[in-house]
Amino acid sequence: MKRVVITGVGVVSPAGNNTKDFWNNLISGKSCIDYITKFDASDFPVKIAGEVRNFDKLNYFDRKEARRIDEFIAYAVAATEEALNMSQLDLNKINKERAGVLIGSGIGGIKTIEEQHEILLKKGPKRISPFFVPMEIINMATGYVSIRYGFKGPNVSVVTACATGTHAIGEAFRKIQFGEADIMIAGGTEMAITPLGVAGFAAARALSTRNDEPKKASRPFEKNRDGFVMGEGAGVLILESLDHALKRGAPILAELVGYATTGDAYHITAPAPEGEGMARCMALALYDAFKNETKKEFTFEKGVLETLNNIQEFQDYISQVDYINAHGTSTKFNDLYETMAIKKVFKDRAYDINISSIKSMIGHLLGAAGGAECVASVLALKYKHIPPTINYEEPDPECDLNYTPNKAVKRDIRYVLKNNFGFGGTNACLVFKKFEE
Repeated sequence: MKRVVITGVGVVSPAGNNTKDFWNNLISGKSCIDYITKFDASDFPVKIAGEVRNFDKLNYFDRKEARRIDEFIAYAVAATEEALNMSQLDLNKINKERAGVLIGSGIGGIKTIEEQHEILLKKGPKRISPFFVPMEIINMATGYVSIRYGFKGPNVSVVTACATGTHAIGEAFRKIQFGEADIMIAGGTEMAITPLGVAGFAAARALSTRNDEPKKASRPFEKNRDGFVMGEGAGVLILESLDHALKRGAPILAELVGYATTGDAYHITAPAPEGEGMARCMALALYDAFKNETKKEFTFEKGVLETLNNIQEFQDYISQVDYINAHGTSTKFNDLYETMAIKKVFKDRAYDINISSIKSMIGHLLGAAGGAECVASVLALKYKHIPPTINYEEPDPECDLNYTPNKAVKRDIRYVLKNNFGFGGTNACLVFKKFEE
């Protein structure tokens, strides 16, 4: 199978609408959570979120087209434009039939749905926009990017709740590995900070209600966490086969070496007890990386963890993981079970690994979380810095690993394990590696 590298990244986020601002704010440990301004939340039980600020669709679309684009689509286009510029890809010199797009969203155009429903109730069905459906359906993020840049290869979207962005990147990875494409634009995008979006998650009692201290509301792995904070934005990676990237002299930021997905088969919203599905997903992603790099395979006659925990060669391999970019939502059981899952996979060495959740600073970007967090993972490899988990004030005795509390840490990283998990018991993990030719 082909080796796959990252040649560009792009982001729209509460921490900035480009990778420079995004990274600088993460490394400085800046909380980008504040009071909701997108609608009047005074009667809502939750009044805080991580909003994208100073984003203008007219920087990417003319006025007429901008009216026909939901924000979640616009965020994807903006992040893609930055990623393509970073990759130095000459669109006139590539085979566009070998270039694809795979961008997902957890919720899609909920803002458009709310607005058009209001029109339906007040003005009747004849006033519904003819662009309503293409504005709100999730695959139009992929569609617009494909049309804008003329990419005629694989054109797919995934929807796996909060694991969407990571699944999208993983599936794009497979497309290149198996020779279906040379280049893939992949990631996640979301804009669900709307009355219905916030009210829905609040009704599920998933959100923090620390309305009096928005900057301190998102506190993954910390004892006093009380729920996640909604965020929005997009994160996009340019994936290329190594031979394609080398042939054109591309800047290589990192290599993607492993991917796995598992199901909890347990509950519609809660993770499986003790992180059973999470642990299997981490182990299988690491095994995929091991298999891709060593060309060695094992037979799973017993369970995944029972098999891999007893193979010394595999244990030696995963001992090279320096950083885990955690899902780390700031919810009670998600953080606890992710901690337990890490211990199941890495055993005693779990305490030596730097772990952090950037959701502490930007909130939970839902379907875009994996995209933005994969951007952070790649930048951590590039700049040899691990962003912190902020608001870590009182340790939780049950969450006792090194969560890189409050301050960034310099570390020459070789491997990054990236975790994301979603409603419905869906899990996704990726393994990024420092590029070595």
